[in-house]
Amino acid sequence: MNAHDQYERHPVVLVHGWNSHPGIWNKLCPLLTNEGLPVWRFDFSTLVHPSIPSIGAAFGNYLDAMREETGYTGAIDIVCHSLGTCAARYYLEVMDGEVAVRQLVGLGAPNTGSALAELFFDPEKGPEIRRTLSGIFVPVGFDPAADPLVCDVRFESTVMQELERAGLRNDIEYHAIVTKNTGHDPAFFPWSDGQTWERDDNGLLRATFCGDGIVSNRESALPGITPDVIPSTGPGPLLPVQYCHIHMPRNPVVMDHVLRSLRQP
Repeated sequence: MNAHDQYERHPVVLVHGWNSHPGIWNKLCPLLTNEGLPVWRFDFSTLVHPSIPSIGAAFGNYLDAMREETGYTGAIDIVCHSLGTCAARYYLEVMDGEVAVRQLVGLGAPNTGSALAELFFDPEKGPEIRRTLSGIFVPVGFDPAADPLVCDVRFESTVMQELERAGLRNDIEYHAIVTKNTGHDPAFFPWSDGQTWERDDNGLLRATFCGDGIVSNRESALPGITPDVIPSTGPGPLLPVQYCHIHMPRNPVVMDHVLRSLRQP
């Protein structure tokens, strides 16, 4: 008996993040197929000036279309990267609390908001941070005020407040997978000396090694859900930078954690 014959095959819906595309899953998809899992790849990269609510609505339409196309009516698993997690959660928790979902796995998700998004608007630090990340994480000529998605992941945004009020669904198992610069190595995310911005308990923004360079570990935490922290100093030949936010969907260690979650009965 093959390993994937020992558990039920739920379709796995993949949701990419901000300023990204479904190609980030090109390493994970063959692994899922090898497990005998149907793969559905949701793409919102062609939406014009999308917001988290508009992506959520498009996500719901995509799920309806895939169910009609495949005839599948059971529960699905969802794996998301970064802001894609917030969009999927918005659909599941705010827009439609009835859609059948077994579990949701978020990689480097700004579930409670983004300190980096706040800093993009800072009159002193913002311009330099945007220049440093230009072409790396943000588009060239990036204007945060003109990007609804960046505005949506600010801590006090309407979307973040709606997600908090809605709360997590009791019928979905949530997983948060994050990475951490355990070696304090600047090469982990060289554009910020290996550190990640976060908001502390006093509401102040500070740099920490407990993050993936873009999203801090505390930003991924959900009520009652302890993030699964993957240290950058683990065994194997991977370079520290392969554990940063940008490379998480293709990191073999991260992908192994995803597969372990999906294998749960």
